[in-house]
Amino acid sequence: MKKSYKIEVDCANCANLVEAEVKKVDGVNDATISFMTQKMKVDFADGADVEAVLAQIVKVAKKVEPDFEVL
Repeated sequence: MKKSYKIEVDCANCANLVEAEVKKVDGVNDATISFMTQKMKVDFADGADVEAVLAQIVKVAKKVEPDFEVL
């Protein structure tokens, strides 16, 4: 299942770092983060609990970029 989220990230480099870490989260097949559009697209694994995985994504992202937000 693919979902798109409006996000807030401060710089392009931060977006790249967060994207790399999000791709490592269990339950995520793939992810892309665009600094220009302030959007994150996530391809969740089949049967994944989307809300639980999203919570893990935010937790991991905040370790890399404390100002990261999913709006």
